[in-house]
Amino acid sequence: MHLSSLHVYPLKSARGISVDSVELDDFGPVLDRRWMLVGPDRVVVTQREAHRLALVQVDIADGELQLAAPGAGRLEVGQGGATSPLVEVEIWDDRCRARDLGDDAARWFTGFLGQPVRLVFMPAETFRPVDSNYVDQPRRVSFADGFPLLLIGDGSLAELNRRLARPVPMNRFRPNLVLAGTEPFAEDGWASVQVGSVVFDVVKPCARCVVTTIDQQTAEPGGEPLRTLATFRRRENGVHFGQNLLHRAPGRIRVGDPAVAVLRSPSY
Repeated sequence: MHLSSLHVYPLKSARGISVDSVELDDFGPVLDRRWMLVGPDRVVVTQREAHRLALVQVDIADGELQLAAPGAGRLEVGQGGATSPLVEVEIWDDRCRARDLGDDAARWFTGFLGQPVRLVFMPAETFRPVDSNYVDQPRRVSFADGFPLLLIGDGSLAELNRRLARPVPMNRFRPNLVLAGTEPFAEDGWASVQVGSVVFDVVKPCARCVVTTIDQQTAEPGGEPLRTLATFRRRENGVHFGQNLLHRAPGRIRVGDPAVAVLRSPSY
């Protein structure tokens, strides 16, 4: 097995960026999902309710977010600073502090999405914890859904596409790491995986939502692949596809790095 592609998502729910390598810090991939949109109630806004976020193109330059969207032009915005107000935002079951990035960014996104939103950034001093049911010691996560990284094997997508009338690309599932040379759903049985010099614990299956049914090129929703996934990947707590990861230490991984998995011990 080897790492066939790497993806980061600086702005939660916007388009991802394919990269050749990524540095991992305490949050996970550097600047991955550190920016987020919130509504007037300061609750997270995602593609679930704002499908057009799929059309927002993202890049990073010198730690700043560079954005473009059809008919909206371009926007550059930083991470905020001492003059950017700290506000409390809500993402799923968590409340945490973030920096509001101002009226210009709010107007740009509000105009494009057609609903009132504001852009916020998670500063280094914010500690949003990973679910303590899955860690032995406190770990942090950015505005990712729950864990710093998501892995999918290419064999799993191949098996899903074998069952679909129209195949879907990997970007429907927004992984960080894609591994080549895997059997379908082999990652379900892993306790850990080493990619290059970095070891990741495989901590929780990823329960999939309606975002997987949104075409990432057109922002058009549909019923697949979630409908088909549900016929053979439904479990007690959702429809599973991919595995959430925690990295054991900071480091750098690169496309082409070899990957070696350690299987879970069978339970009796």
